[in-house]
Amino acid sequence: MLRRVHLVGIGGAGMSGIARILLARGQSVSGSDARDSRTVLALRTQGALIGIGHHEDNLDQHGREPSAVVVSTAIDTDNPELRAARERGIPVLGRAEALAALMRGHRVACVTGTHGKTSTTSMLTVALQHCKLDPSFAIGGDLNDSGANAHHGEGGVFVAEADESDGSFLEFSPEVAVVTNVEADHLDHHGSTEAYTGVFERFLERVGPGGVLIAGVDDPGAALLADRAERQGLRVRRYGTDVTGESDALIAAYRSGHGRGSVELRLRVEDRPRSVELEVSVPGEHMAGNAVAALLAGLELGAPLEGLVEGLAAFGGVRRRFEFKGRADGVRVYDDYAHHPTEVRAQLRAARTEVDSGRMVVVFQPHLFSRTAAFAEEFARELAVADELVVLDVYGAREQPRPGVSGALIADAVPLPAERVHYEPSITEVAPLVAGLVRPGDVVLTMGAGDVTMLAPEILAEIDNRSAGTAVPDGSDPS
Repeated sequence: MLRRVHLVGIGGAGMSGIARILLARGQSVSGSDARDSRTVLALRTQGALIGIGHHEDNLDQHGREPSAVVVSTAIDTDNPELRAARERGIPVLGRAEALAALMRGHRVACVTGTHGKTSTTSMLTVALQHCKLDPSFAIGGDLNDSGANAHHGEGGVFVAEADESDGSFLEFSPEVAVVTNVEADHLDHHGSTEAYTGVFERFLERVGPGGVLIAGVDDPGAALLADRAERQGLRVRRYGTDVTGESDALIAAYRSGHGRGSVELRLRVEDRPRSVELEVSVPGEHMAGNAVAALLAGLELGAPLEGLVEGLAAFGGVRRRFEFKGRADGVRVYDDYAHHPTEVRAQLRAARTEVDSGRMVVVFQPHLFSRTAAFAEEFARELAVADELVVLDVYGAREQPRPGVSGALIADAVPLPAERVHYEPSITEVAPLVAGLVRPGDVVLTMGAGDVTMLAPEILAEIDNRSAGTAVPDGSDPS
């Protein structure tokens, strides 16, 4: 066992998952983060030593330096802890390298794709848990059922969300690889659409002997990848609404209502055709497709069909994936992570099914200047399904501002009457603005990958103050 593992940026989604697994395996863990958070506090209670702020002294917990330092690609090369580790000759591992090390000795299932990774990985994890297989897992979001994004299990299976954004998923060697879709994104890192799709082709080479690719072939990019994999001799299982092979899963019909979905599925199990009715506890055809992918992956890992179907029906969702945040004065508020035009389209279609007599009020925050510049017109087109739209300024994250690129670039292009589109660059003014727009029966959806997620409680409070009604607390039944 290593003396101690130090994680720089330990409060992040990926890094905190690694820390949780290391702690569960009895490893000494330290780390640092820019600020305190709920995640940091939880890791401290599990035994991690965590400093706030990035300082070289954080490496020397209890007067001894760590035997390894783990960093993500979000950490700058001039970070004082990273710089000190290299100067001292302490081994430095990337986040994916550390996660790959934790996978050793397990049967590995990796879920990747431009969209749907977190939900599909979560569905597979919950379904396997329902089958009593106790998988280890590392996910980019917290399961609503357990509140955790990672776990060390005893079942010999490791389920991981595989991040293609920086190509780091090439560290993994899965037995089961799920690719939900392949569509241009993260061009700030990859540089071109060809380079982005090429990294998925390289990922195929990482699938172990006897492994399988599960591909969502309603998406053209994933369909091309599946064909390429088959030509290379890799076994492929396709799923979608237009598949015909014996090993494929045909989505024959989809129905939705009351916050749930139902899939009529035809597939082959144990060399015989089966018709399966698959219930999904979250709305949207895209979520139904994710559930089918999880079902196929679970079957490949040896889980029983009936147990997987029951587990998927009981799936409680993932934080920030159409997550119900509360209700005030007859207005329901949800929060979602969608930050790519395709994700926005899919989620707004699903949200529309939850609107009865009211309107859909969307609060959208663009994420990254590069993504906003590349997809402004596509965002504007997809957001036009809203009845009222509020566009925030760009959440830059790791990028520096670009001249002429702001939320106005999207707002000005939305093909809706001007009085229904509101560009609000000040995040502190959004809650009062939304509260003034809504009326009983409306559904509000905050959407984006940045700090827009903090607005739902503020919107609920502002509506409640104006109406003298009573807001339903987070997580309560929206019905």
